[in-house]
Amino acid sequence: MQRYFLDEVPTGEEFQLPEKVAHHFITVLRSREGSHAEFVLPNRQEIIIAKVVRFELDRPIMAIVSRQEAHVELPVDTTIIIGLSKGDKPELVVQKATELGVHHIIIVETAWSVVHWGQKAAKKITRLNKIATSAAEQAHRLRIPDVSYVASLADLVVDSTVKLVAWEESAKQGETSQLVQQLNGLRPDDSVSFLFGPEGGLSSQEVDELVKRGFVPVGLGPRILRAETAPLYALSTLSYVIELNI
Repeated sequence: MQRYFLDEVPTGEEFQLPEKVAHHFITVLRSREGSHAEFVLPNRQEIIIAKVVRFELDRPIMAIVSRQEAHVELPVDTTIIIGLSKGDKPELVVQKATELGVHHIIIVETAWSVVHWGQKAAKKITRLNKIATSAAEQAHRLRIPDVSYVASLADLVVDSTVKLVAWEESAKQGETSQLVQQLNGLRPDDSVSFLFGPEGGLSSQEVDELVKRGFVPVGLGPRILRAETAPLYALSTLSYVIELNI
């Protein structure tokens, strides 16, 4: 069943779909009277299931069929910070990280980033937020991750319970335990941030500065992962440690 996010709470048992939602539900999916969909309410905790009961001025009128709650979000507030990479890699990471449960995504330019957004940053971030919305609907999330941009690591502000930086030198040195140790220490309502470099990685100077700011360098297994793979590996590990390893 298709899922959408509502910005306003329906005032009665019937409501009119917002224009953008109506376009997708009716025009793209070709829904008709009797078609059902799920809608996440603005509190991002409750879901209503509603069906099309009639059309008014070509806009569908929905009737609430049932209400429910779901528990699908990661129990810790999760941020990934990714060094700006080439091509469509940011789009891929935003889409897949949303499916894996991330809450915040920050794109940051680092010393070895080979592309620079400059004045294009606002347009790029608008597109990435649309991708996050679509991915959250597809994954039946209750929250839509927010995607933002920071021009440099010096401007980055992170206030999380646990702050980790993926560092390939840690992997080369055989460090395998720090990631799991840090994640095992998380408790409900804690927060965690992961920072990843772009294709060329992070410089040792950048890692040293991040360590001064409370980041812990961690390896992501014995293999060197691509820039777009590392965030997905870390999020999968987080899900296993705090959701599946019971």
